[in-house]
Amino acid sequence: MLMSWMLMKLFDPMFDEATAKMFTEDYADNPFLMATVAEKMTPRAIIEAGIRAELGTEITRPLGSPVVLSPWDKILLTPRQLFELPTRSTSEISAKTVIGPSAKRPLALDIPILITGMSYGGSLSLQMKTALAKGASTAGTATNTGESAVTDEERENARYLIGQYNRGGWLSGPEQLGRLDAIEIQLGQGAWGGAVEEPIAANTIGEHLRDAWQLEKGQDTAVKARMPGKETTRDIIQMVNSMKEQYDVPVGVKIAGSDYIEYELAVIAQTQADYIVIDGSEGGTSSAPPTLEDDVGLPTLHSLVRAVDWLTENGLRERFTLIITGGLVTPGQFLKALALGADAVYIGTVALIAALQSQIVKALPQAPPVQIALYRGKLNDKVDVDKAAGHLANFLNSCVAEMKLAVQAIGKNAVSELNRSDLVAVDRDLAEMAGIRYAGSPRRQAKEENRHERRQPAMREEQSPPMWQQ
Repeated sequence: MLMSWMLMKLFDPMFDEATAKMFTEDYADNPFLMATVAEKMTPRAIIEAGIRAELGTEITRPLGSPVVLSPWDKILLTPRQLFELPTRSTSEISAKTVIGPSAKRPLALDIPILITGMSYGGSLSLQMKTALAKGASTAGTATNTGESAVTDEERENARYLIGQYNRGGWLSGPEQLGRLDAIEIQLGQGAWGGAVEEPIAANTIGEHLRDAWQLEKGQDTAVKARMPGKETTRDIIQMVNSMKEQYDVPVGVKIAGSDYIEYELAVIAQTQADYIVIDGSEGGTSSAPPTLEDDVGLPTLHSLVRAVDWLTENGLRERFTLIITGGLVTPGQFLKALALGADAVYIGTVALIAALQSQIVKALPQAPPVQIALYRGKLNDKVDVDKAAGHLANFLNSCVAEMKLAVQAIGKNAVSELNRSDLVAVDRDLAEMAGIRYAGSPRRQAKEENRHERRQPAMREEQSPPMWQQ
């Protein structure tokens, strides 16, 4: 009580003076000026201006962009109750998915939610990668190496491991590629605005990582803007086809969402790839320049719709498994992405948050929680791997349980049966863009709705020629 009284006596005059100045002084000498500046610039812009002024170089921001342009909240799933009945029991509903069903060794998963590429070294610590591998395995799904090498620790704990053949060159050759359940050729990333260079200094590479990347002590390295040794589009096509010829597992291509997405898909269509990964601009990363995160690329929802539409228009939808990623965080968003045409979704940031659910307190309030997960994090030795793995598995199981309830309400027997006729948009322009019903228009006869199920969209302006046919 005494301390409270003393604090009130101390702060009351200061508060009174500040209040008087705010209500009486001209803005130039008014402390409230900072509030109006924050409204104009946003607190984020003010802080980042200060960091840039201090460093004089490009800055990096963990976990991706705060700018979310995909209007998932304006799309709703549509249940049936009387004219069609709900599914009798959730036990009848399947959540299984297959990556590359035409491959010699397809990747069959229990759920359509995968852990996205977050690299050991460039992004996460070995402890965090091990936890993600164990958690994903418990839930019956795959994890991804990201732009790194295959480590014994991740491989031994991953029931299903997808590896990224990357622009750093750290995962290559039969010894590495032969240990994978799927190969993902990483040609772009949403949070990095596509494909740009990222130098990595030798003094940030520990001994274990240096061995994994097969570097000499003191050797710098980098992620390149282009795949090393590939100078033309034809080189990339040949690279994908060569990979497909050498390995029996599914081979995929990952690109960032872009307004040129139809052109990019036309190149992939000339390959023998089994699957395609589209990474929208809302995707996360361990660290990327804010300009690339906020101002470059195409939102995840728009990337997905346009990719599905182009593949459908060109008779290629059944040829490729399509995985969408980039800022997806809730079971509802996962379902909507699947209904729009994706076969599976990748998650990253939300997987980390779920895995570290009870361990974030080890960092707060002295440090941001990312310091527990990152390779260069000051607290990464504090991770309880088994606890993180258990929480990730719980999160995935919880998501699937909710997804099955929604599928039950819709009256389907599998998550893979969802399509655009199961969606409705509360925004007319969004409904038109996504090829789904507008919520303000009454339904007529059921036969009139068939056109929404898997629409054949009109050719878009400046559509690329079907190069895959040439």
